Amino acid sequence: MSKKGDKIYPIGYSPPHGTLEDSDTRNDLLKIILGDHSKEKIENLNTDIFEVMSKRRSTRKFDSKNIEEWKVEKILAAADTAPTAGNFQGFEIFYVKDTKMKEKLVKAANNQPYVNAPLVLVYCKNPSRVKLDFPKKTLTEFAIQDATLAAAYSQLAATALGLSSIWIGMIDKEKVSKIIDTKLIPSSILCIGYPTQQKHPKPRRNLKDLIHVLENKTAKK
Repeated sequence: MSKKGDKIYPIGYSPPHGTLEDSDTRNDLLKIILGDHSKEKIENLNTDIFEVMSKRRSTRKFDSKNIEEWKVEKILAAADTAPTAGNFQGFEIFYVKDTKMKEKLVKAANNQPYVNAPLVLVYCKNPSRVKLDFPKKTLTEFAIQDATLAAAYSQLAATALGLSSIWIGMIDKEKVSKIIDTKLIPSSILCIGYPTQQKHPKPRRNLKDLIHVLENKTAKK
């Protein structure tokens, strides 16, 4: 079990023994992963965050093309940068590569076939990581928020990389936990791949209907 002050690294990464401080090593790794814009890696890379947000679409049909590993690394690293309660990162990501496991996840996700995507990431809450002096219920809520934000960051990163995704929340949590062999409770499954077609935006509420502005009120005499 991790303790307060423990250094946290991107999933699957173990720091080498060297002269750098652990925190510096982790930050350097993230800079390398997120900042690598070498020529062969910028063809479909969009760094305008507002344009990325406007282009994000939920996709239910993916091309069978494999996703380049450097793109997967950026998607995972993006999750690592998401804000979390107390910076304790109360979540875990399960990167599902096993084909049979993906097929089982389809059944655990209300038989939604697109769960069997080129890239499948299961986000689980891990409140035991959140070393804050609050009731267990509050720590669990923090962990749900942490996992949710991490998945959202991955989703935006995928869009920036020319990929598309769909967020799966309708899942049998017990079945999913059993399939990926963990005692942790999943919060969502993120399915990512190359879209078979570009989708147009669907109608949404006007901002004036969505946003509720609370003005300063004149003090009562």
